[in-house]
Amino acid sequence: MPYKILVVDDEADIVKLLKDYFEINGYEVLTALNGEKALNQAEKQPDLILLDINMPDIDGLKVCAQIRNAVSCPILFLTAKVEDADKINGFRVGGDDYIVKPFSIDELGARVSAHLRREERHQTTSKARFTDDLVIDYTSRTVFCNNEQLQFAKKEFDIIELLSMNRGQIFDKERIYERVWSWDSTGDSSVVAEHIRRIRSKLSAVSGTEYIETVWGVGYKWVG
Repeated sequence: MPYKILVVDDEADIVKLLKDYFEINGYEVLTALNGEKALNQAEKQPDLILLDINMPDIDGLKVCAQIRNAVSCPILFLTAKVEDADKINGFRVGGDDYIVKPFSIDELGARVSAHLRREERHQTTSKARFTDDLVIDYTSRTVFCNNEQLQFAKKEFDIIELLSMNRGQIFDKERIYERVWSWDSTGDSSVVAEHIRRIRSKLSAVSGTEYIETVWGVGYKWVG
């Protein structure tokens, strides 16, 4: 199976150049022209990310900081200039290397290959979702908001997993109870409302975004 690389840059010509080069060399290439799209593409678990620092909406440092808790692959920054302070900031948020523009594409290819070989020895794969400032890592069953880890009980995380992996789909309390507790459990589906309340309370303590919406008379859906 070919390596999967995510190329993120707001310059379309650079994205096309890198996409063509790496595809010719046998890689699968994902692309993004802005930070928001990069967060969506990062959910596809690339093996390596080439990430431009200077982007107009969400810059590369913020993208790296947001996804690093759930993405273990190497992240190589693309930048027009780099000083010691820039390197420190980049490494602090989880970057692995810097590529200075303009670069030799063959040297870039060699450095990407070296990082991937190194990563083969200790690479782990996880499934994650990135929404605004929220990161849900389904493999490690952890939730981070604004880079702060939130603590959820097992059933609370089970509800988060069910709703967030089916974003926009409405689940009534009975269906949530069936999926999370199962039909043969003793109890009442009204416990779902209490668990939803606890989840909302923990999320609202660190974020102004409402992730779980009540559809009155119907149920709940994930809207983040």
